Amino acid sequence: MSSTTMTPSTHKNKAFTTLLAFLLGTLGLHRFYLHGGKDRWGWLHLAALPASLALRLALPDADWFYQSLPLIVSGLIGFLEALVLGLMSDEKWDGHYNAASGQQSDTGWPLAVVLVATLMLGAGVLIATMARLFDLLYTGGAYG
Repeated sequence: MSSTTMTPSTHKNKAFTTLLAFLLGTLGLHRFYLHGGKDRWGWLHLAALPASLALRLALPDADWFYQSLPLIVSGLIGFLEALVLGLMSDEKWDGHYNAASGQQSDTGWPLAVVLVATLMLGAGVLIATMARLFDLLYTGGAYG
């Protein structure tokens, strides 16, 4: 074999990636699965954890919502990334993430279930976040 021959890369599973983004998108594990340890966006997701801890230590009297806001935002972005990745066509997915794997993706119902769960939970978290934020900003937390 010549030295220019590409070695096959591992096949990235779209349903698994979407599930990772749905369950652990707050920590950016789906980004590390796709791009490895050098992914800046994955590290930014992961940085939300120490940022929330730093806010808790720096502002112990602040509302829990403000202390956990970096994690909440990272989680909402993870839900959005799950939808974007999961709704990508198999052909586009393979062209972008599996060009050298030699395999083709064929996603089915498990991905659809993950996408429906992502949409339901993501929309619920977004609405709850907006409601809590408006409560804190406009009433000073009078409703909870």
